[in-house]
Amino acid sequence: MKILILTQYFWPENFRINDLAVGLAQKGHEVTVATGIPNYPGGKYFDGYGLFKKIRQEYKGVKIIRLPMIPRGRDSKLPLALNYASFMISELIFSPFLCRGKFDLIFFSLSPVAEGIPAMLLKLIKKASLVFWVQDLWPESLSAAKVFNNRALHRIVRKVVLLIYKSCDKILVQSRSFIPPIISMGVESGKIAYLPNFAEDLYKPLNLTLDAPERKDIPGGFIVMFAGNIGASQDFPTIISAA
Repeated sequence: MKILILTQYFWPENFRINDLAVGLAQKGHEVTVATGIPNYPGGKYFDGYGLFKKIRQEYKGVKIIRLPMIPRGRDSKLPLALNYASFMISELIFSPFLCRGKFDLIFFSLSPVAEGIPAMLLKLIKKASLVFWVQDLWPESLSAAKVFNNRALHRIVRKVVLLIYKSCDKILVQSRSFIPPIISMGVESGKIAYLPNFAEDLYKPLNLTLDAPERKDIPGGFIVMFAGNIGASQDFPTIISAA
């Protein structure tokens, strides 16, 4: 199967989509990734990369096509908004020409708008199936992160996301709790499937000695640990209350 993955972030940035793309390639699929110029999390292009540098690469059997994109910057909403918008515009303009040939499947997962709108266009051009792996519910996650509080804008984003959902041939969700809200928007339950985020070989037995220097920093007894992201979306005071 020929698979095109649209993702704003990819190797050498550290995202789960890297493992998924490599895993599909290892199973014998021909995988192409259309992505941006690596700039996460530092907010500037990685050394050796630029608008006209390393546009085409290969990573563990995966073909990479890099599209021009404004870096996300640091601690400012405007550069981040431009980062998302520039990637979406680049996908709409350049990906139909740079991602040549026929594809059987188009896949995206990180941003339903920045990746989903171009994915719908490519679905029509390439006459391919479209699959969306939902990592966050939109517009709910935007409201939780206080990206906007405007009700009219909230409704517009909701309608756009619903249009993307309905354009997909399959919707994968990383949490079963995502299924009811998506169905409540008017999406058929039959096209939704559960695919959790995977850990692969990250978790494996380690031979730790009791005299390891880190051991003294860990208290004895029952321990509750939060190992996820810490940011506005995670509502950290609630995590502390839960612990």
